[in-house]
Amino acid sequence: MSLDRDTATAERLILAVGGGQAGLDRALRDLDPPEVAALLVSEIAFRSDPALNPHEMHVLLDLTHGAHRETHTFTVAAGQPVRAVPRALETACVRLEFELAELARLLYGPQAGRATGTHRTELLLERPAVRERYASSLREVWPSIGQAVDTVLRPCRGRAPDLGELAVRYGSDKWGLLHWFTPHYERFLGPLRDQPVRVLEIGIGGYKDPSAGGESLLMWKRYFPRGLVFGLDVFDKHGLDQPRITTLTGDQNDPGYLAGVAERYGPFDVVIDDGSHINEHILTSFQALLPHVRAGGVYVIEDLWTSYCPGFGGETGSAAGPSTSLGLLKSLVDAVHHEEWSADVGPAGQASALVTGVHIHHNIAFVEKGTNAEGGIPPWIPHSFDELVAEPVTASAS
Repeated sequence: MSLDRDTATAERLILAVGGGQAGLDRALRDLDPPEVAALLVSEIAFRSDPALNPHEMHVLLDLTHGAHRETHTFTVAAGQPVRAVPRALETACVRLEFELAELARLLYGPQAGRATGTHRTELLLERPAVRERYASSLREVWPSIGQAVDTVLRPCRGRAPDLGELAVRYGSDKWGLLHWFTPHYERFLGPLRDQPVRVLEIGIGGYKDPSAGGESLLMWKRYFPRGLVFGLDVFDKHGLDQPRITTLTGDQNDPGYLAGVAERYGPFDVVIDDGSHINEHILTSFQALLPHVRAGGVYVIEDLWTSYCPGFGGETGSAAGPSTSLGLLKSLVDAVHHEEWSADVGPAGQASALVTGVHIHHNIAFVEKGTNAEGGIPPWIPHSFDELVAEPVTASAS
């Protein structure tokens, strides 16, 4: 199955589980059970936390759907990534059995945190291959069996670790040493975590190597278990494509190209500009992509420090000018209040009616998208201090 098809299947399941049992049944009738099973197995392997069991364990996963049964085996051991093969290994010491629809719901539905009543479990310690492998040390390896099973089941029963931990796990620079962005991201993106979001991040990293970079894309894929993640870079990054991650090659300073991206892959719930950091590029991307952020979504601009760097089109001194990212953000503060302008002046443009909030922290800003049309202060409210304190004059009775 191609990666594009994997991602399309994941999206179909994500949307189906949000529509109730009938929608999920309909999706599974249309999709190929072996392909769905392989996708769900790869999702478990990707989401799995680092294993704790010192002894390597094999865990069978049986997925049933009507007359179909698909069997995969996970290999779980401390210090190694969780791996899976599409067959049953005779050395597996435990079997987990899920209905295909139930596992799809647990992985791609809202995270209810349910851990029991979802699957069947069978210990396979009497199998000849298992007895031969562990005969002399079953008591010693017994704790490793439980740890391995927990590693496989944990992705099915609740939220991922916090974003700082995920940044460290995948090597993103959004937390630790260079930047301290993840608590801010948690504040603004946390409410979207359980939603079927589309995230576009400009800037993948790794320069010209098509398989290098992408650390933040992995972080977002894990953080948003129901999300699709798109990464845009001026260099080809096809080596980083995987289910729910799609890389795009293009120039963030080309409005026409960005419009095409938005038309094909948008609208987006989150857009993150961590690209070239050149101020002109930041302004171009913002103007082109903000209209394609959903109402209630967020547009994020990182690395605001380049506003003070002439090498990135910034300005020296203590006040960033209008052609910088910080200059843009300053204008948006006025734009939020466009209904209070006393004349048709100021930072006019499409952002005025689209931006509902601007939040600036050290080197990162969050722009909230919505409908900015609450209505201005009505004219009968005093618009000057003198009007406010003036008392009405009334005629006295004679």
